[in-house]
Amino acid sequence: MSEFIKGMDLSTLLENEKCGAKYFVNGVEKDILDICRDNGVSMIRLRLWNDPKSEEGEPYGAGNCDLGVCIETGKRVTKAGMGVLLNFHYSDFWADPGKQFKPKAWKNMGADELEKAVYDFTARSLKEILDAGVDVRMIQVGNELSNGLLWPEGKVPEYKNIARFVSAGIKACRDIDSRIPVMIHLDNGGNNELYRRWFDNYFACGGEDFEYIGLSYYPFWHGNLKALSDNMNDIAVRYKKDLYIAEVSFGFTLEDYAEYEKLSPEERKGYATKEKVLEGLDYPMTPEGQKAFTADFLDRLSKVPDGRGKGFFWWEPAWIPRPGSGWATPASLKYMNDPGPCGNEWANQALFDYDGNALGTWDIIKNFSI
Repeated sequence: MSEFIKGMDLSTLLENEKCGAKYFVNGVEKDILDICRDNGVSMIRLRLWNDPKSEEGEPYGAGNCDLGVCIETGKRVTKAGMGVLLNFHYSDFWADPGKQFKPKAWKNMGADELEKAVYDFTARSLKEILDAGVDVRMIQVGNELSNGLLWPEGKVPEYKNIARFVSAGIKACRDIDSRIPVMIHLDNGGNNELYRRWFDNYFACGGEDFEYIGLSYYPFWHGNLKALSDNMNDIAVRYKKDLYIAEVSFGFTLEDYAEYEKLSPEERKGYATKEKVLEGLDYPMTPEGQKAFTADFLDRLSKVPDGRGKGFFWWEPAWIPRPGSGWATPASLKYMNDPGPCGNEWANQALFDYDGNALGTWDIIKNFSI
């Protein structure tokens, strides 16, 4: 059986460090990549945005994950002995089911031009990353594509265009290095109807083949663990694809962290897991609850039929609250036409407390084996 991948998404790593984040294990400060590797992590997921700054050069924030940041972080990951899951968003900022905005440079393109732009951007970026010496072991073509990509041309139900755009990215990856496996990633990992509808349409429209299905699973948004298991067990058999949970997290506290961000109330959004989304969770959002959730989640992933549950990536486990490190800036709010505010939405989902001390969940991850 191939290696079970224990992964982390550290896309904001450079920004976190610049803003003063430090990480500790039993009171001893350590590099975040050393902590990951020492706990059995073998792959780091890094997102890539096309041009995450305004036309005036103002950064969009959330790691400012352009090609330069991706290469710099990827080289550090490689030096630390881990591989990279390269995550193309095909947007200048966040791409998810609620927003799949075209890059500014592509805003006036139609479907034919967008197909070529996806191919060219993918091929050029991947070549530069590989030429820089980054150990890319997996590629994600698009991010949380449940409602498509490159709206409006690639918005559901325009599955023909969705298949064209995704296939262009896959073809580019194959042309640059056909040995690197490709993932297609949707959100809402507990929604079986979504996965069947999306992938049935993708294949019916002649979409290029790929190796892995990626799922996002946030239990406070995507249903209980049984719903995740039921969906994984079905699609692994239906599509005969190996599965990765490309994004997962669970909170360790509901305590606020305003004092760490040093923002006024109107400047900060606060954590995403408001009380209204916590009903029906399998476990409480406490340090012990986070550990219990992780153990249960890993056990279920390991039991997907035919050994097709291949691994996971905890989403932004090191994004602790520090002044200057948030999910958006005024410039990116304008790009998304989002009212804001900014600030850190994710700190209570991390694998470190607000002071940067490693939580006990790391032991669950380290000691898990199939």
